Amino acid sequence: MAVVESSWDVRTGLAPDLGAGVEECWMELDRARMRYLRAGSGPVLILVHGLLGYSFSWRYTMPALAPYVTVYAPDMMGAGFSDRPVGIDHSMQGTAKRLLRFIAGLGISSFDLLGTSHGGAVAMMAAAECLSGNAGLHLRRLVLVAPVNPYSAHGRRLAPFVGSKFGAGLFRFGVRHMSFLFPYFHSRLYADRQNIPPRTLEGYKAPLAKPGLFEHALSIVRSWTEDLRKLKETLPKLASVPTLLMWGSRDGAVYASSAAPLAMSFPNSRTRIFPGIGHLPYEECPEEFNRELIEFLTQDAIAGG
Repeated sequence: MAVVESSWDVRTGLAPDLGAGVEECWMELDRARMRYLRAGSGPVLILVHGLLGYSFSWRYTMPALAPYVTVYAPDMMGAGFSDRPVGIDHSMQGTAKRLLRFIAGLGISSFDLLGTSHGGAVAMMAAAECLSGNAGLHLRRLVLVAPVNPYSAHGRRLAPFVGSKFGAGLFRFGVRHMSFLFPYFHSRLYADRQNIPPRTLEGYKAPLAKPGLFEHALSIVRSWTEDLRKLKETLPKLASVPTLLMWGSRDGAVYASSAAPLAMSFPNSRTRIFPGIGHLPYEECPEEFNRELIEFLTQDAIAGG
């Protein structure tokens, strides 16, 4: 796995500008190129974005955390500006194993892991792989931000339908002929559209210029039902991991009501619900989100419950 720092000036390309102190890097992984951002110094924190997101999601998180930790934010394979190889395993478990190969390729042996939405489910599967000893990596702590989980009903029917042959056809038709729907669905991730940061939509639309993004999304939802079944089986294995759960109370994508049953699998955890916030608290209330995250990462231990 070759790791190289990019000489490409993102200001002249398609990717949004990077914040001060944030570096763009690339890794050769599984015969494809994977893009990631790096900032800060100290203990390592890996940030895993959600479905149709990418490292842009962490533009307010990385600068805030850089004084405390070394932050790595990959564009998961198939997403963002990473390559979109055809035929790779995009199941939650397959993605988790690929994430761990990426982490090992960085030369890291011990780390904290944060995942949001679909990336939260991937983070839980990656945590289980670490605890099994198969990955040769030590996971210190886990942060789950509105993670996809077996206790939220939202998406249980929609995702398998979109992943079906008929549903995928409708999805592709919509992508080709109704691109105006992308801003509509994106805005629904926020509880208050007035809280959508400037140029956010442009940032999330930027990777659309690289073909294959929606095919990547379709490959994920095809295994959604089986993935949730495996995730539910995996949860009891994670009881020993110190965990922070964070949610917006008005999350319309992964319901905040699923936080309590999910927390039962993490005896050494705390839950933080942000009132009046939607699915993306790291964008809708970044100061409160970063403060909670920094507190969790900089203390030696957390009290259970």
